[in-house]
Amino acid sequence: MATTAIIVGAGNRGSTYAEFATFAPDKLKIVGVAEPIELLRNRMVKKYSIKKDMAWDTWEKMLDHERLAELAIITTQDRMHKEPAVKLAAKGYHILLEKPMAVMYEDCCEIVQAAKRNGVMFGVCHVLRYYPQYIRIRELIESGEIGEVHNIQHTEPVGFWHYAHSYVRGNWRKESKSSSSLLAKCCHDLDLINYWMGNKKCTNISSFGSLMHFTAANKPANAGLNCLSCPIEDTCAYSAKKIYLGRAKEGNFDWPVSVVTKTADIEDLTDALRNGQYGRCVYDCDNDVMSNQVVSMQFIGGATATLTMVAFTERICSRQTVISGSKGEITCDYYGPVKVYDFLSRKTTEYHAESGERIGGHNGADHHLMVTFIDAVRAKDQSRILAGPDETLYSHRLVFEAEKARLENRVVSMEE
Repeated sequence: MATTAIIVGAGNRGSTYAEFATFAPDKLKIVGVAEPIELLRNRMVKKYSIKKDMAWDTWEKMLDHERLAELAIITTQDRMHKEPAVKLAAKGYHILLEKPMAVMYEDCCEIVQAAKRNGVMFGVCHVLRYYPQYIRIRELIESGEIGEVHNIQHTEPVGFWHYAHSYVRGNWRKESKSSSSLLAKCCHDLDLINYWMGNKKCTNISSFGSLMHFTAANKPANAGLNCLSCPIEDTCAYSAKKIYLGRAKEGNFDWPVSVVTKTADIEDLTDALRNGQYGRCVYDCDNDVMSNQVVSMQFIGGATATLTMVAFTERICSRQTVISGSKGEITCDYYGPVKVYDFLSRKTTEYHAESGERIGGHNGADHHLMVTFIDAVRAKDQSRILAGPDETLYSHRLVFEAEKARLENRVVSMEE
């Protein structure tokens, strides 16, 4: 019998995870939705044949009832995670929570405590832990294939227009309204480094970052306030016309266009760009999050790792990884195979893994997350969840300590 679920927040991520129910109706059934935007709420009601009394404009209305489903999939905005996670866990819902858990470490702790106190299954959507290539890397390290790990170099190339969309014009542009870009974008990546290091815990962490280019000081002469009326728009790589209208005119209303308008209509999109936040000049926004950042870590035994996040890349979230060991080296280009170079034989072996993509993005990782989490709930086995409460709390702490190190311009000891 399918696990029943309520979607709390029917935006891009909520819709993605719900899509698993159409692929595997024997495993997941969407029976409710809580979403303040009527269009998004009604769209999900129609798609999953949700009963009228199981659709709410606020998740708080769910609290008026005893548990209405087995699982709550919480995909609200970052600063709106803690309260529903804590209160729905108290109602007995198993919790699948979009990353980051919360924007303050104390809130993350409270969420984990609530899940444990109420005995519910809990997982965070660190979907990259479920990416077949990254699981293979973990297996190769554990097998001793490259000997003892000495260093990890991991890069997250955000992408020039993706950064402009999400972190200059979009919902994650201002830390006081969302979170740091390191938490919003790269809690995935610090979690991966922690995952690959295994039992080696971080002892010291430092970080440097800055906001470059997307400032008023870099605004070109004669540039307008809005891309649709800007006299030099055709010379700007970050033009909203290029990023959104260009795609829509080719019939593509998927992300990121779907964030700007909820309809597949050019006129609606044009109006939203003319009057909304996504049409603004990138040099006239109120953004303050980092556009490039480096995190350096030292681990028990002396191993080191670096994470580099950078906005100004052609690649869009196509991560690159190099792991150096005493016997060999692992390299992985996000969409390619995992390669192992053996120092003794001086030969390279390639390991290919099928993404098996069915829903969402992250090259199939969204799908693997849902398969694993639903199977764990059905088996009542928390250990199957790769990003469970303790693992995720620790990797979130790495992000918060890295931000402390950046803001205080010092090395932070994890023993503090």
